[in-house]
Amino acid sequence: MTTITLTQPRSYIAGEWVDCDILDSWNVDPNTGEPVHRMVTTSATDFERALQLAERVYDATDFTSEDFRIERAEALERAADKIEERIEEIARVDALTSGTPIRATRTVAAFLPHRLRGAAAEARNLARVVSLEAGGRDVRLHRIPWGPAAILTPWNGPSFIPAAKAASAIAAGCPVLLKPSEHAPASAQVIVECFVDAGLPDGALQLVHGAGEIGAALTGDRRIQVVSFTGGPGGGRAIARAAAEDFKVLQLELGGNNPVLVLDDADIDVAADGILTGMTNLNGQWCEGPGKVLAPHRLVQPIRDALAERIANLRIGHSLDESTDIGPISNEPHYRTLLQRIEGLRELGADIDQPGELPGLAGFFLSPTIATGSDPDRTTAELFGPVISLHGVDSDIDALRTANAHPSGLDAYVFGTDTDRAIAIGARVKSGEVRVNGAKVLDLGDDSAQSFWGPSGIGGHGPAESVRVFCGDRVVGVDSPDLPM
Repeated sequence: MTTITLTQPRSYIAGEWVDCDILDSWNVDPNTGEPVHRMVTTSATDFERALQLAERVYDATDFTSEDFRIERAEALERAADKIEERIEEIARVDALTSGTPIRATRTVAAFLPHRLRGAAAEARNLARVVSLEAGGRDVRLHRIPWGPAAILTPWNGPSFIPAAKAASAIAAGCPVLLKPSEHAPASAQVIVECFVDAGLPDGALQLVHGAGEIGAALTGDRRIQVVSFTGGPGGGRAIARAAAEDFKVLQLELGGNNPVLVLDDADIDVAADGILTGMTNLNGQWCEGPGKVLAPHRLVQPIRDALAERIANLRIGHSLDESTDIGPISNEPHYRTLLQRIEGLRELGADIDQPGELPGLAGFFLSPTIATGSDPDRTTAELFGPVISLHGVDSDIDALRTANAHPSGLDAYVFGTDTDRAIAIGARVKSGEVRVNGAKVLDLGDDSAQSFWGPSGIGGHGPAESVRVFCGDRVVGVDSPDLPM
């Protein structure tokens, strides 16, 4: 295992890399707690320059021209090539930033070029101008980017989410202001470097840094027309309130306490393997991960035992160690939050099992945790880590009632040997995606598209919608005196 040094983050404003204001606090290595670089924020002057350029670029661009379509597609393809050259670096920076084991971050990094090339294909294929049937009159539907876009990304997907969202907005034509989490600036900077090296024109993508005050300034600014955010419900509500003043277009992916329904015919090993996969993918730090497990009373203890046995066999260790199965929690604030939530489950009557063996390192390590027996109707907080709560229910109907009483709206899981029955029950869960007999991260199918239901957010994501969310429709054409009104 070799270590990696993270450079001090910089902003990318108006075609140049500029120094940020340095803060007194530090970003630290989650494996050791040692400082890696100072936290930063973009200066007020540079922030304003970025907004002014984004507005000028938008006003000066002909989004319907064929040259624009080709230029954006080719730039995204070149950016994919640049990322391909830096996959190992991206994987290592991600592992050090998020705590996710290097074997997993390599898998994520390897997918990034494919994601950018998909956005390039959307840029080529998006019908910018469509002629409408209008009795021989010239009437056209134009698909136009909304305007400057603010993209705010979290620390748990430090390279993939900035790359994917920025690529979609760039394909659509929105001038992008990207603000990564203050806990994960380094990965986003590498991604922006790849876009810049690919020859994007000035103003197509700018990078700003900072905490909540910078996000609030972006989402509240009248020049920003569309906001795409992945993060917690508190941040989502604050963005929605700020955006309401101008009725900005929003795409908010907020997560929740995703339910798991284990049916009475479930295979215990399949269920335990699937739940463990969900608990440990990305260290459990993903918004679609399993949270509240609902099982018939007679299956609760077998599931608990099967999970405990599997957790005890995991290797918890340094995120850059090739043999690590699960690494540390990404940052100290979230680590403290998880400890508080586990204690909260205990106060609700749960028995806590933490059978994993922690390494002899001073980082933010946590055994995957099973909390059994709390009141499911009071167990509603999103856990967002390697933690699940386990509850007994009387029937499928009882499980559905409990799952839908406080719906996450994002993801859910069903385990059962009768696939038709499991899918039928899954279709009744108030979530945008329901996985049967598994808990992987990638989309269920090539054409998967899910909406964010209820408190999990606004909008959704799918292959085409990722670009379309950044575009609005405008009809322009010749009127007729022959129309009835």
